Amino acid sequence: MGLFSRLKKQLPSVIEWLDDSKDTMVYRYPMQGREIMMGSKLTVRESQVAVFVHKGKIADIFEPGMHRLETANLPILTKLMSWKTGFNSPFKAEIYYINTRQFTDQKWGTVNPIMMRDPELGAVRIRGYGKYSFKVFDAEKFLLELFGTSMTFQTKDITDYLRSLIISDISDTLAELKISALDIIANIKEISTAVAKNLNDDFMKIGLKLVKVVIENLSVPEEVEKMMDTRTNMGLMGDKMNTYMQYKAANAMGDAAKNPSGGLASAGVGLGAGMGMGQIFSDAFKSGMDSGGGKNINCPSCNASISSETKFCPKCGKAVGGTPCPKCKTIVKKGAKFCAECGSSMEMTCPDCNYKLMPNAKFCPNCGKKL
Repeated sequence: MGLFSRLKKQLPSVIEWLDDSKDTMVYRYPMQGREIMMGSKLTVRESQVAVFVHKGKIADIFEPGMHRLETANLPILTKLMSWKTGFNSPFKAEIYYINTRQFTDQKWGTVNPIMMRDPELGAVRIRGYGKYSFKVFDAEKFLLELFGTSMTFQTKDITDYLRSLIISDISDTLAELKISALDIIANIKEISTAVAKNLNDDFMKIGLKLVKVVIENLSVPEEVEKMMDTRTNMGLMGDKMNTYMQYKAANAMGDAAKNPSGGLASAGVGLGAGMGMGQIFSDAFKSGMDSGGGKNINCPSCNASISSETKFCPKCGKAVGGTPCPKCKTIVKKGAKFCAECGSSMEMTCPDCNYKLMPNAKFCPNCGKKL
């Protein structure tokens, strides 16, 4: 082989990689059957690491700077190839440049919803998305664990795997923190910090460092949002469930009243459903009627407002007896001729026949006149 042919197989005297991409993590320097000359200069720029590989084994690693290739700064390769002191002949080896800068604006998102157990709402499906950033922390470990024999290795070759790690850890973190779906938005920063801390060990195992995780949004399905809105609105009411049921019953009755046919059956609920709704309306308004719907009376002993169906006053404990005043409905003790509240006479007579009437009589038992 002539000298000219041999020189063609040797690499240039300066070895370097000018990275003009934004997502290349590993670049294998093109050898094309050529040999490396002893004394050549190896340029490693900032945010780069150069790794020499001999027959599949990682040899020497060079940090940023200008390096002259000789046996003195190739100790591992010298040992692997059994070079003697002062070895100056060309040699063969693979050179890999590792990009150690931070790769930002990497996106993650849930393809399938994350299931979480909410202490108030039960099982809830959560969807989310955000960004994260990472960098190569240990070049040797990264080459051993992930990189094969390709010419280049880009972020897209690993982002699917990293994304699955992030989503899995978010699910675990939500379970550990036991945060309600109502409080997720208010705690997104804390969740992000916890996820980044938990994932760092997993990234380190493959030679990477997770710099930051940003959760831009965590959301629940639309039907759960409506449920949460309903609970919030109920929280603004005084008597939550009772007031809410009265409100819903009143709306349903209003809708039924607007129906031209004037019946629940015409609205599509049928007779059985109408009876069921009637029971709901009755239950919903019962407490409201008891508390101020016209069926309250005053205790004759302590004058407290109580239900007309109560036999004992819940405030003073005394038996509720007597006759209601025909004018103000205040309970007056038996035998009293005048009401202690409004002063009206307790004796009622028929305006036609002057027959003495019982209190609250609607018809005269003597002449039949309607009162």
